[in-house]
Amino acid sequence: MTEEIELEQLPGVGPATAEKLREAGFTDLMAIAVESPKNLAELAEIGESIAAKVINAAKKAANVGDFEVGTEILERRKSVMKLTSGSKALDELMGGGFETQAIVEFFGEFGSGKTQLAHQLAVNAGLPVEDGGMDSHTVIIDTENTFRPERIIQMSEALGKDPEEVLSKIHVARAFNSNHQMLLVDKATEIAKEFPVGLLIVDSLTAHFRAEYIGRGALAERQQLLNKHMHDLLRFGDLNNAVVAVTNQVSAKPDAFFGDPTRPIGGHIVGHAATFRIYLRKSKGGKRIARLIDSPNLPEAEAVFMVREGGIGD
Repeated sequence: MTEEIELEQLPGVGPATAEKLREAGFTDLMAIAVESPKNLAELAEIGESIAAKVINAAKKAANVGDFEVGTEILERRKSVMKLTSGSKALDELMGGGFETQAIVEFFGEFGSGKTQLAHQLAVNAGLPVEDGGMDSHTVIIDTENTFRPERIIQMSEALGKDPEEVLSKIHVARAFNSNHQMLLVDKATEIAKEFPVGLLIVDSLTAHFRAEYIGRGALAERQQLLNKHMHDLLRFGDLNNAVVAVTNQVSAKPDAFFGDPTRPIGGHIVGHAATFRIYLRKSKGGKRIARLIDSPNLPEAEAVFMVREGGIGD
């Protein structure tokens, strides 16, 4: 594993430069290896020529460009687990549940069930594997103050589980701005060293970025930071064999691609980084419709599920 090499061991990186790199969010070699010299120089406040040397050293140390044969990838895929949503129809849509080592994005309008699903997944992650759970802990990065322990209690009781025990396996942090939100992924990594974390939730992914980077002039910087955030999340999922679930808002602009007057925030950056994208919308009588619009291996399809007091079901 490349992680064993400390930043200080890279040629030309002393303690001061290493500290600047860490403060700028570059905590691992791969993050440095795939950055451009110009960006690294700006973010870490080092000269561009030093940045180029650091990037080259990181590329060698991180084995960037190594190819794997299909059998190696197949072997790694055997460790992938599936987390139940609580709805058979929704699980079937997802090929048997939500995959670890992947990002699933739920997007839709207010009240479409995004946060409800996030709460249910947090409860289900602690269930035994034979019940569709992962026997694990959950980390929630809450950006809009939407986490409600009372909801967890209702969902736990509906499953016949001890609410206190379920709540003790859910670690929640409020993110007060986009920078704080990104730093909390590092904190989640620290928690994962202490507890088996099988699920990381970000609810909502784009709210802070949208509020802080306003106007065309700020778009490039916003997208760049969102890109880094998404890659940090995916990396967390890979390293911890965890499901990463993010919720996203929509902007009410007509979009030919989605055939609906709603499109997810974050554009191509979020779209390409998310492994699975699910569009949620309300239907009559507590019903919700989930439409899988992007997946590497599953067909585009829809599922109907219910949001009840006891949680998500059919």
